[in-house]
Amino acid sequence: MNIKSKYWLLPIVFLVSGCTGVPDGVTPVRNLDLERYLGKWYEIARLDHRFERGLSHVTATYSKRNDGGIRVVNRGYDSRKKEWKEAEGKAYSVAESTIGRLKVSFFGPFYGGYNILALDTENYRYSLVSGPNRSYLWILSRTPVMEPGVLERLVQLAQKLGFDTSQLIYVDHTGEVALNSRTGE
Repeated sequence: MNIKSKYWLLPIVFLVSGCTGVPDGVTPVRNLDLERYLGKWYEIARLDHRFERGLSHVTATYSKRNDGGIRVVNRGYDSRKKEWKEAEGKAYSVAESTIGRLKVSFFGPFYGGYNILALDTENYRYSLVSGPNRSYLWILSRTPVMEPGVLERLVQLAQKLGFDTSQLIYVDHTGEVALNSRTGE
């Protein structure tokens, strides 16, 4: 069953905080090619938040909007309820489009920060993303499984930047094909 819910959002924290800022002492990437960043990303690890607690198979898909912004679709599977949860939002560059700093909204005029702190600029295979402060962190990959060495480097970088990486939750993507085929995806 594919259930759309405006109440589950990968970055709902941005709406609650209403802040489009960057964590103190952190600099977003400066060589972003937004066109190459578009597409599907798998959430490999995250800091825990109630809005995605218990979700597995979490993805974020970015595509172009007609107004020059980015369409954001966040999706995850709630195995307890046996249903998919999905939310659609929009994002816009805060500064130059080559700087990894965006603002994201899922409800009306409320925006929150989406900061790309690390990026595989050669192949766009992985990304380290934060919200407006150190309570929000995501490690994203183009594939459901990330090379262990790359994951370790991103976790170490996040720790060096002051994030509490001991609290990271590693997202389950096993059975992805079977789950998607049952939902018609």
